[in-house]
Amino acid sequence: MTAPVTAPTPNQIEQATDTLAQLVDYLRTEPPTADVLPLLAPLLDEDDGVPMLLSDTLRAAARAIATNTQPHSSAVNSVVTTLREAATEIMQWHTLHWEVRDLRRATASTPETS
Repeated sequence: MTAPVTAPTPNQIEQATDTLAQLVDYLRTEPPTADVLPLLAPLLDEDDGVPMLLSDTLRAAARAIATNTQPHSSAVNSVVTTLREAATEIMQWHTLHWEVRDLRRATASTPETS
């Protein structure tokens, strides 16, 4: 038996976006690549990184809206279509995890210049 799924609170979602904003601020200081890579790895993880989770989130939101909004107006249909299209586009970003791996290999054999 699985535990019931509980909705995250708007505050929890805000905390997640605040963390991403903090990461942006830090990366704008142009830290060494050796400090950046460990931060990018979980962010771009091929299974549960941001591209996969955001894509899944948008697709699930589209499904929930389409299922629970009656009657379907052109505005509702437009939102559902846009969410699904964005989910598909964002899913394509999942390949960024390979770029992080390649960068890790490239920088492991090359001394960093600061």
